[in-house]
Amino acid sequence: MNPTLVVDLGRELLLLALLVSLPMLATAIAVGLLIAIIQTVTAVHEQTLASVPKMIAVLAVALLVMPWSMGKLVNYTQHLLRELPRYASAR
Repeated sequence: MNPTLVVDLGRELLLLALLVSLPMLATAIAVGLLIAIIQTVTAVHEQTLASVPKMIAVLAVALLVMPWSMGKLVNYTQHLLRELPRYASAR
């Protein structure tokens, strides 16, 4: 395997990881911002008030997007395994 191929595969993998994790990260940011605004307005600064709703929202989104994300990961793995002989012979 040449270094360019390894870098390309690594780049594809990192982009896929970002794409798969983006819905959960965006949800955590949105819920955290909403909770921060509510805490600022009400002057209630309880730590569990910030973390528990965020965990519940991220878990709910993770369950909702799981079929899509698993499909993306399976497609990437199948593509990688299908093309592995070609990658190995491209020395």
